[in-house]
Amino acid sequence: MAFTEAERTDLRRHCGYPAYGIGAQGFQGWRFYQTYGMLEFRLQHLSGSEEAVARSYLATLAALEAAIPATGATLDTAQAAVWRRNENELAERLRMFDDWRRRLCGFLGVPPGPALGEAGLRMVV
Repeated sequence: MAFTEAERTDLRRHCGYPAYGIGAQGFQGWRFYQTYGMLEFRLQHLSGSEEAVARSYLATLAALEAAIPATGATLDTAQAAVWRRNENELAERLRMFDDWRRRLCGFLGVPPGPALGEAGLRMVV
């Protein structure tokens, strides 16, 4: 079963690639970025079992991403009774989230996109 548009959007986003829009038009899209084209090709041509693995990555990443904003609830408390806030929680959660995003890129066989801090896009002229 093919990915839904929402799943493809999340896969692109988690891999660190920018919004695709309604398709390749003008100077954007796979025609100008080889790695983006490879990502789009892979998303459209995965086997059923590979799609299942990608969907499990999406579920894991959704849970990890949802936990990041929740760390803000305890930023104002360093210690309450015996409970003490982990001062590194936000950084640790972001690191773990980005690690899983890179694992997804590795599974899909594409370099991490620019939103993951690596130059994964190359201009083709």
